Amino acid sequence: MNRSTVSLEKTIVYTAVSFTAFYNLTFFANVLQVYPLSLQNGAFVFSIAIVLTCVFVVLLSLICYRFTLKPVVITLFLVTSVSAYFMDSYHVMIDAGMIQNILMTDTKEVLDLLSVKLLLYFLLLGVVPAFLIRRSSFGKLPLGSAVVTRMKLVIPALAISAASIFAFGSQYASFIREHKPLRYYTNPTSYIYAVSKFVNGLAENDAGPVKAIAEDARIAVENVHRELIIFVLGETARYDRFSLNGYSHETNPLLKRENIISFSNFWSCGTSTAVSVPCMFSIYERAEYSDSKAQSVENILDVLIKSGVHLLWRDNNSSSKGVALRVPYESYKSADVNPICDIECRDEGMLDGLQAFIDKHPTGDIFIVLHQMGNHGPAYYKRYPPAFEKFTPTCKTNQLEECSKQEIDNAYDNAILYTDYFLSKVITLLKSNDSRFETGLFYVSDHGESLGEGGLWLHGLPYAIAPENQRHVPAIMWFGANNDDVNADALRRISGYSFSHDNLFHTIMGLLEVESSIYRSDMDIIRISNSIE
Repeated sequence: MNRSTVSLEKTIVYTAVSFTAFYNLTFFANVLQVYPLSLQNGAFVFSIAIVLTCVFVVLLSLICYRFTLKPVVITLFLVTSVSAYFMDSYHVMIDAGMIQNILMTDTKEVLDLLSVKLLLYFLLLGVVPAFLIRRSSFGKLPLGSAVVTRMKLVIPALAISAASIFAFGSQYASFIREHKPLRYYTNPTSYIYAVSKFVNGLAENDAGPVKAIAEDARIAVENVHRELIIFVLGETARYDRFSLNGYSHETNPLLKRENIISFSNFWSCGTSTAVSVPCMFSIYERAEYSDSKAQSVENILDVLIKSGVHLLWRDNNSSSKGVALRVPYESYKSADVNPICDIECRDEGMLDGLQAFIDKHPTGDIFIVLHQMGNHGPAYYKRYPPAFEKFTPTCKTNQLEECSKQEIDNAYDNAILYTDYFLSKVITLLKSNDSRFETGLFYVSDHGESLGEGGLWLHGLPYAIAPENQRHVPAIMWFGANNDDVNADALRRISGYSFSHDNLFHTIMGLLEVESSIYRSDMDIIRISNSIE
């Protein structure tokens, strides 16, 4: 049976119209928030749809020819269907940071995102149109005729888009100038641009050996007091969900019994783990930070190693995001290593054998990083053991739109409650070592989370437009009875000052009493509190 041939140009138009009509629902939903439907706004929104379709037509016309159309368009339908699902379900933006997150996500995190709805999107918006394209047969035209036919498509598309923009000139000027973030929601152009930007960043990262810093780092020989500092790297925790900070749910019943300093004005470096974690340990402040700098320059862990500090990174998350490449690293994501696992391995398991590690080092200071699974979404109900389901009813699915706001909040808060328990266990471990060390706990989350406010879910929005709940993070400190270098009362007096991940590099140096020419006392939270005392 012979297949009837299909025009390349018609296929391009059908593809462009399909992208606009079915794969950009979130984009138009956001446009309608800015331009509520009225007679005038309706015409403008319709013109945006026309312009977007014309843009798709022109872009596809540049790359889709007889032998390239099938692989290009089939790939676009498959990938764009998945992109549309995440945009429509969670209102996320696909930028270079999101591409980095995707590539750094492990298998378990991917499984948490799978759902029947995702499968339906992939089948109906991906597989079905891809199959139709695959079954199509395209006729062959002489080169001259092919060029003329293509120009008959491209030139009208450009003319129509130009006419539409001209007809609503003042509105387009405002739209482009004042609502730039909306471009992150256009699908598939947003993720195509993001991928290209990410690839360019990889090229920048491949710049040779890592640049050394703080070659003069040392701990003074006269400093005879040993330090034992545990840094807990939190995951996706919001400042306003800690009852220590005034939240109505009692999410910190154990920590409130301790002499905790909770910082109420602490801000993240990024809105995703892949950005925030390298930035937290980098010498660069957020304003000058880039992934290429983080990958090409040593971080605070390298500085501590040089000064003689014994260091260990334990991870119950996907990875250290490149931070711990040159230091002792242990993953606790597997039941082969982590002794406390049920439906997933628990953060508490990272404490197993930690005393033995401490005891193996009879001299010198010790710095331990524990990277939590914490509140990683959207499957918040998986982030805590059943015994911690205090707040009910809870959302028992990763399809957050199927749950009420209360159910989502309760599941999220239960995960915070488990973090409270985990941190109390860390403090218990530190207390048992008070006689030998000046002990301390420093907990900071990597970023926050949107829980439906403004129709947004999860995290990862570009920092400039991300809501406060994705940037405002909890940060707490605790110090042992024999830690004479820290005045908890003085710290508590500055706990409302504005601090951020930018302060971590120098604060960690100060806690371990590492001397170096790169150390800045004005960025060390401990030193700042002492100067104000």
